Amino acid sequence: MSRARPIRLALLGCGVVGTAVARLLDEQSAELAARVGAPLELAGIAVRRPNRHPGIDPALLTTDAGALVARDDIDIVVEVIGGIEPARTLLLSALGSGKSVISANKALLAEDGATLHAAASAHGVDLYYEAAVAGAIPLLRPLRESLAGDRITRVIGIVNGTTNFILSRMAASGAGFSEALAEATALGYAEADPSADVDGFDAAAKAAILAGLAFHTRITAADVHREGISEVSAADVASAAAMDCTVKLLAICERGGTGAGESVAVRVHPAMIPTSHPLAGVGDAFNAVYVEAEAAGSLMFYGRGAGGEPTASAVLGDLVAVARNRLSGSRGAGESAYADLAVQPIGEVRTRYHVALDVADRPGVLASVAGAFADNGVSIQTVRQEGRGDAATLVLVTHVAPDAALAATVHRLAAYDFIRRVRSVMRVEGLPPD
Repeated sequence: MSRARPIRLALLGCGVVGTAVARLLDEQSAELAARVGAPLELAGIAVRRPNRHPGIDPALLTTDAGALVARDDIDIVVEVIGGIEPARTLLLSALGSGKSVISANKALLAEDGATLHAAASAHGVDLYYEAAVAGAIPLLRPLRESLAGDRITRVIGIVNGTTNFILSRMAASGAGFSEALAEATALGYAEADPSADVDGFDAAAKAAILAGLAFHTRITAADVHREGISEVSAADVASAAAMDCTVKLLAICERGGTGAGESVAVRVHPAMIPTSHPLAGVGDAFNAVYVEAEAAGSLMFYGRGAGGEPTASAVLGDLVAVARNRLSGSRGAGESAYADLAVQPIGEVRTRYHVALDVADRPGVLASVAGAFADNGVSIQTVRQEGRGDAATLVLVTHVAPDAALAATVHRLAAYDFIRRVRSVMRVEGLPPD
């Protein structure tokens, strides 16, 4: 092994994750070389501001990412800069010149993963991206390889640590969304602009990647129904607790229908789940994904879903696999999109709902509300009244119904003069079947 030619790496980006990757490559160089069968040599790091990386050898730093990727002596390109451009152009250049790619770029993979996969296939190289979803948790490779002989029916998970921290704090302290977000920001869990997290964009990109792997179908972020958590109130969290439930932002990918009518539904939204559900106890900034497969049954993947070192761990795991492939002249599994299933519109997706209505406390109100649900084919499972007089609220939980039917019901309810406000509508997942 000491005489084996080093495998040379280009690192694009040296922020929190990139810095951790560079440090671990140095600290674990001997062990990584033993696992791969050849030394791994960091040949260059592309950054925007070289003077902001005092812990990195200046000789490695360059502001010309394109030139670094184009170098003939580079074998593998590791991309941790994020965003769509210039990442897409750089990675297509790398793949086109026969370099394997490791990426943590969920946004790019969810928008244009098909193009990257096609380039990797055309040039006989690898495209690995374990770090794009759920940080250190080994998740994508089990879906792509370990479960390749099984039929996955559902993937449901908590894949954004910021929102999970916020909702966990709301449940623990009774705080509202704004207060919990402020705490998350102060502790470094939320960015100065938290919209990618709290509006569900981050989770939607990850859901697209998960669904594509699980169902052998090309799914983009645009195919994912997305709702964030900014409208979740302390009252919603308290109401969930009264039902022995908790509120989580869930990424849900599921297969439905049979034969020619088979389809997939992919959605991200807050939902109430029973405290007995395996995902209910996932707190703070941790991630967890629950996979259901026909032969394997139920599987749970849990761990740190973000941060420099956890994400770097996933990058290095990919790096070892890709480097081994380079040495043996082989490739790992590529894109599998043979199923080409249709994406089910959100209006056809069926689940339960929790609906809270501020109402006038007078005779006949409950009958009229029940009639609105019945007219739209939505069956009520439970109903209770909280408060009286001007503070009266009706809380209803439905049986399973199509999303479009529930939306039509809510639209009709909002027009009644005895309903002061539709206070909240939230899906309920994980309850026993009707």
